[in-house]
Amino acid sequence: MTTPVSDLYGYSHTPHSRVRCEVADHVARVTIDRPSVLNAVDPATAQRLNEIWASIEADPEVRVVVLTGAGEKAFCVGADMSASAIEKTGLEYWSELDPNGFGGLSLRDTLDVPVIARVNGYALGGGMEMVLGCDIVLAAEHARFGLTEPRVGRLPLDGGIARLVRRVPHTQAMGLLLTGRRAPAAELYRMGLVNEVVPAAELDACVDRWVADVLACAPTSLRAIKQLVQRTGGMSPKDAQSSRLPAVMAALNSEDAVEGVRAFQEKRAPVWPGR
Repeated sequence: MTTPVSDLYGYSHTPHSRVRCEVADHVARVTIDRPSVLNAVDPATAQRLNEIWASIEADPEVRVVVLTGAGEKAFCVGADMSASAIEKTGLEYWSELDPNGFGGLSLRDTLDVPVIARVNGYALGGGMEMVLGCDIVLAAEHARFGLTEPRVGRLPLDGGIARLVRRVPHTQAMGLLLTGRRAPAAELYRMGLVNEVVPAAELDACVDRWVADVLACAPTSLRAIKQLVQRTGGMSPKDAQSSRLPAVMAALNSEDAVEGVRAFQEKRAPVWPGR
């Protein structure tokens, strides 16, 4: 049964919401719902996204997130280039950047549950930055990706530059950054930025398959893994391995750890307590 976001997180779930969030069976499905502007993010949408991420962080029942855009044309094309946005200078825009990155996600390091990007179309500018903030990226064949800010005299400072150059070889990253071009999903797959590319008609089945694989794992283990990855990136492997992060300590002393071993011994699928 789906729990309305108004009941779970305390804000309205209406047909006019800029972002929809539905939670069922430990899965939070977050949809940027502005298809008329290709799911561009305006300030109100950014605020709503930040509220949703904060609520998910505080909700131990959520074990995986699927992020997408409404409609069939776009995941998200970045910032809404409305008149109010254009009136700001580059320095003014830079001074107001969200420390959590574009859409509250691209630089966020406190969201310890896996996030899957369901890329159903254009992922441009801030939209691609949000993709770079996700853990698993699944794309329709017609999807296009790009950090297009240089083509409008701006910079991908919401995580685009910093994340991309750390994820792919230098020439691959610079080939995207210094052209602002739109690259097909197949190219991003070859770079290693996309996990799987499928026909549009198969995208939901692909997402469901990955969600099922995530849910097959112990929630406490996944939180520990993600926390280690997010918070030890600047450490040596030896120092990272020995980090006593809260989620790591919780996982090592969890009911999930007991259930996993017991289920293995009893030759059955585990039923994860999630604690």
